[in-house]
Formats: sequence, structure tokens, C-alpha cells
Amino acid sequence: MEPEEDGAGAAAGKTDGFEWELHKENVRPLKRGRNTKLLNRALKAQVDRDLKASLLQTRRRMIEAIDEYQGEDPLRPWLDCIKWVQESFPTGGECSGLVVMYEQCVRTFWHDERYQEDLRYLKVWVEYAANCADAEVIYQFLEANEIGQSHSIFYSSYAMLLESKNKFKKADEIYNLGLARKAKPIEKLEAAYRAFLVRSTMRRDKEEELLDKTLPVRSFGTVLTALDSRRQAAENPSSSKRMIPLQKISNNRPLSVYQDENSNTNDQHSNMKKNEKSWNSLGSRLDRNKENTSMPTKWTSYKVPQKGQRTSSAAPTPLIKVYVDEECAEINSNSVQAAKNLKTTTFKLGNSATANLKKETEMLKDNPLRNFPLSSLR
Repeated sequence: MEPEEDGAGAAAGKTDGFEWELHKENVRPLKRGRNTKLLNRALKAQVDRDLKASLLQTRRRMIEAIDEYQGEDPLRPWLDCIKWVQESFPTGGECSGLVVMYEQCVRTFWHDERYQEDLRYLKVWVEYAANCADAEVIYQFLEANEIGQSHSIFYSSYAMLLESKNKFKKADEIYNLGLARKAKPIEKLEAAYRAFLVRSTMRRDKEEELLDKTLPVRSFGTVLTALDSRRQAAENPSSSKRMIPLQKISNNRPLSVYQDENSNTNDQHSNMKKNEKSWNSLGSRLDRNKENTSMPTKWTSYKVPQKGQRTSSAAPTPLIKVYVDEECAEINSNSVQAAKNLKTTTFKLGNSATANLKKETEMLKDNPLRNFPLSSLR
């Protein structure tokens, strides 16, 4: 019996090792690849409540470690936490809090000169932009604040985003800007630019081909000589039109004017003339200039008559109380507190509810810089 049990256990272990095959359509790919053991454990947590609670508890501890870090590289615990969330929440949904974590990380160090040209920090920005609907504003922010301008990944990612929006001229300008600044590694940027030029050429050729297909085919026919024209007219005598003689009009014939028998316009016009008084004289000079005979007066002495006088002053109306959503007020208060103390995370992932986390994620995707101060959007 023991060998049979060992065989059953081995079969179960083999099945567990390939559980990711059942959910690979829902797993977001990573450039660096994924750890199979962590992936299987994360997928099991979707149906196992205890395992899911354990993942949330681990995430809470890692977030607390970010606030408690006292080393020389405060970006390191952020990167470790982001990497762990990417591995432990492979589907990348709102419950993972990954978008919120991206936003908090980049907002914490955007004014820190130590990470202005740090490639690790720039990659967090690029990953954040890939998860937002309005990603172009992120690259504009980086360019305005001179973050990551010496790395080729900024220019290639920015240009590919513009190309996806059919802004080909702007994308070409970004590539040339990166090449002029000799962004590193320059070889990757040159390769990306060459691929962009190839795609641009193929796109123009395809557009010209479609244009040629849509244009109508022009047929100018056969040019006939005078002899051929007379021959066709002789063969088809019925096709020629007969000339209709014009009627001769006598010049001495009087012009007849149409009169409506049912209309009494002439009678009405004659009656109006009878009722009108004749204007036989222009009147006296005094009558003609009566509008200009008034004496000039001081304009400040004239008072406009009022409809009525106020008997008493109006009582002040009470102030209108503006309704404030409790959830929005809580999020805004957390944002203000974060601006005062960057060491504390603005949105506590460990203690936040799933509904609040989902709401914050959706708002950040639509407006990725909503929590940044206006002074940063220069």
C-alpha cells in the first residue's frame, strides 16, 4: 500500500506544480519572468482564504517596513515591496494595490536629487505609466522636472506611447531628442529608432496602396474623327434631335400685365391715400428744432425715481452647508497628511478596505498626478 500512496502523492505534486497552466490567460507577464513556486502559491490564494489572508498580512508587514526604514537607500524597500506584489498578485487587479504603490513611490522621491537620474526610479515611473489611461501626462511631468533624461528607456517608452496614439511627428522628435542628448545605452535607442523608421515606411506604403485602390478608374474613351462622327450619325438617324423653330414675336404687340381679380390692393391703396394728411409745409423752425431747445442741466442733480424705499435691512441668510462624501474626505485628508510627512504612506494599503483601494486605483488610472502639488506641474 505504501508504494501506491507515494505514487498518488507524486501525481498530486505534479498536478500542483502545473497549476499556472489553468490560469495563464489571467497572469500578467513580466519582462524578468516569474518564479513558478510563487506563481502557483499566488494562484492558490485565489480560492484559499487562509492563504489569501497570509498574503495580505505579508504585504502589510512590508509596507510597515517602508515607513520604518532608516538606511541610506530609502528607495530599496519600495522596490522590494513592488517586486513582491507583482509576484504575489499575478493578475494585477485593483485588490493588489500595485497602482497605488507605484504612485506613492514616485511621489515620495520626485523631488529627491539622489534619484533624479536613478534608473531604478525611472523604471517605476515607466511601469506606473503603463498602468494608466493618461500616460502621456506622466512623461510630460518627467520631462518638465528633468527626471531620467539621461536614460534611453525614457525616450523609447515615450516615443512608443506617442506612436500608439498616431502622433508620429512628435514621436520622431522624441527619438531625435534622445539621440542628441546621447541617452544611455545609445545602442538600444538607435535600434528602437531604426525600427520606428521601418514601421513608418511600411505604414506610408500601406496608406498609398489603400489610396490607389480607393481612387476611381478614369476611362477617357476613344477619340473619334470627323468621318467617324458623320458615319455614326448616318447609321443612327433617330438619335439626332430635330430642331424646333422659334416663334416670331411681334415688336408692336403691347405687353399684357397680369391682374388678380380677387385682390383689392388697388382699392386699399387708394383709400390709404385719401386718409393720409398732406404735408404741404415743413412747419416753423421752432417746431423742427423742438428736441434741441431744452436747457442743459447738471447731470448729478437729476435723480432716478425709485420704486420703493427699504424699510429695514435684509436679514442675513444662513450659510449653505456643502455635502462632503466621507470616503473622499478621508482620502483627501490622507493626501494632505502625506504632503507634510513623506515618510508615512498616504494610503495605508495594509489597513484599507478593498472598496477604497479599488476606488483609489480607478482615480489614479484616470488622473495619475492627482495627488501631486500644483507646483510640480510646471
